[in-house]
Amino acid sequence: MKLFYQLTGYTKNDKAYILPFILVTLLFFLWAFLHNTNPVLIPHLKKACQLTDTQSALIDSSVYIAYFVIALPAGIFLRKFGYKNGILFGLFLYAAGVFLFIPAASSRSYLLFLTALFIIASGATFLETVANPYMTMLGDHTTGARRLNFAQSFNGVGAFLAPILGGKFILSGIEHTKEELAAMSPDQMNQYLQHESDTVKIPYLIIAIAVCVVSGLIFFNHLPELKNEHSDETKEPLFSTHVFKYRQLKWAVVAQFFYIGAQVGVGSFFIRFSKFVIGMPEKQAAYLWGSVAMVGFMVGRFTGTFLMRYIRSNKLLWIYASINVLLLVASIFIHQSVAVYTLMGVPFFMSIMFPTIFALGMDEMGEDAKLGASFIIMSIVGGAVFPLLMGFISDKTGSIQLAYCIPLLCFAVIAWFGWKGYKPSVL
Repeated sequence: MKLFYQLTGYTKNDKAYILPFILVTLLFFLWAFLHNTNPVLIPHLKKACQLTDTQSALIDSSVYIAYFVIALPAGIFLRKFGYKNGILFGLFLYAAGVFLFIPAASSRSYLLFLTALFIIASGATFLETVANPYMTMLGDHTTGARRLNFAQSFNGVGAFLAPILGGKFILSGIEHTKEELAAMSPDQMNQYLQHESDTVKIPYLIIAIAVCVVSGLIFFNHLPELKNEHSDETKEPLFSTHVFKYRQLKWAVVAQFFYIGAQVGVGSFFIRFSKFVIGMPEKQAAYLWGSVAMVGFMVGRFTGTFLMRYIRSNKLLWIYASINVLLLVASIFIHQSVAVYTLMGVPFFMSIMFPTIFALGMDEMGEDAKLGASFIIMSIVGGAVFPLLMGFISDKTGSIQLAYCIPLLCFAVIAWFGWKGYKPSVL
């Protein structure tokens, strides 16, 4: 228990916060599963629904679009109905989307799958918009970043488990060549595709039941609303950009936009990078990314939370971002296996960035944090922008290695935020 107090910044006088902390921490698993089952769903639905690569890429697009579209309405909802109702509505959307996977699988309707993913991501948007600022306010605000990083560590656990469980229970391992598919009768083809599609039913039914259980736990337990006694939110309209009077929020939105872009870009092109630099087979590269880089990401969350006991969160952010700049310089300019290993080291130092940027952006915002959080969540759209720039550079130069100058620049922006951009002030 002593270690828990150290990692969260709580004391023995904060016992009323512990159960709400545990319940809200459960939510961090849910959006981790959403994002980290997509690498499994993309090849699976491509096979089950007979898709092109472009069509299968819409799986990621449906998630990013939901975050961008729903984040601001989620913030408005929170200001009007509060944190607990925001969590419950988010869980309702999440469960509804997951249940929709069952008829989508039965009909093998790709459009229905995409709709289900959009609804799940909409629910996850509500959960992230609530949980991230709520964690920073659920106790002493000076330890908010430490508390959020600790909760986000369990997000890292979910990110590690999701592709492993998804690969085991969703992917069938049956892969036919084009010639074998062409030789099948219509009935055989239909049976094969339906069998592939149906493998998602049981896993997603279990996920839906788990979400309903979490909803029940949240509903029947008290979550403090944590209103700021000095704020009067009735003076401001529900939809307003007045929150940008907070300098730290504006720069947090920018920093998060660049961070998400860097995170997605670094991982999305790793297999191609490894092939380009040292000719590494794709299966080996995929295994290394999951077993080394993503484990490093998970361990980095816990390590970063521990280090924040001794190093201010903005300073640790600056140090980690600067290290990633150096790692990417090595990855870009070294044409040996060292480049691959330095790139695998990047996720460890990415681990604290999202929650730390979030907490620093919410600092000293009071009730305005409810709306401000939605703008930071909207910046996840950076994940749809910067990988495209990397692909463009790779196509034009013929070097995916050179394309990694984009995440390098992203981490430079994050380093600046940790150095100066985080400082709270009202303009």
